[in-house]
Amino acid sequence: MSEATQQTNYFEFYDLPIQFNPDQNVVKAKFYALSKQFHPDFYANESEEKQQEVLDLSTLNNKAYQTLSNAKKRLKYVLELKGIVETDEGYQLSQNFLLEMMDINEALMDLEFEPDVEKLAQVKRDVEVIEKELANELSDLLKQFDSNPKESDALLPFIKDNFYRQKYIDRIRERL
Repeated sequence: MSEATQQTNYFEFYDLPIQFNPDQNVVKAKFYALSKQFHPDFYANESEEKQQEVLDLSTLNNKAYQTLSNAKKRLKYVLELKGIVETDEGYQLSQNFLLEMMDINEALMDLEFEPDVEKLAQVKRDVEVIEKELANELSDLLKQFDSNPKESDALLPFIKDNFYRQKYIDRIRERL
């Protein structure tokens, strides 16, 4: 891949400010416009180097769209761009959250040994309540971030914490 495409972040590539909730109509319009502009068929008679450059830009466009059009991928991407989240980071969740999750984990272990439809339904409801609370909290944080770019960096640690709590809940959801 060319040096330019490796260093370009997806927001710059789409000429958008770094946001957690970019206008999806704009994202889609940029994707379609760049898909046309960088379609490999239009460069069939160009040099191999130019064809490779266009292919790299087309690939970058596809990856940018896949990330910017998916809320979870976009959340992780923005946190990584801001240097707040690192791949395979060993993030320490709060004790309060872990204590709350301990009850759910114990209930799940009990259910493995003694299946109980009613207890499972209750655990699912408990997880749904936590998921909803986290989603509402995240939505508020992201709106604040996007509406006030100058003060947005102060919100990043809270967004990061929510991100990791959601990942934890996602792992529990997989066990249900």
